[in-house]
Amino acid sequence: MKKYAKRLKEYDKIEFNSKAIISGMRRLQGARRKPTSIALEEDLIKELKKIADKKGIPYQVLMRLLIADGLKRLKAA
Repeated sequence: MKKYAKRLKEYDKIEFNSKAIISGMRRLQGARRKPTSIALEEDLIKELKKIADKKGIPYQVLMRLLIADGLKRLKAA
């Protein structure tokens, strides 16, 4: 059975410091990033936006943080 990231209990425990994230965004403004495209379900996007709003950060930043965290976990495994 597949496990989807949004269903993993581990992601309920992730805490983000929104002030540090916003300052980091300002610091990285103009940093080289490559635009990508990914097709996501509308419900997933709504859920991401809701969580990002509670944390006080843009949802795209939340997605980037979750991807970075998932990569770190994969490398550690």
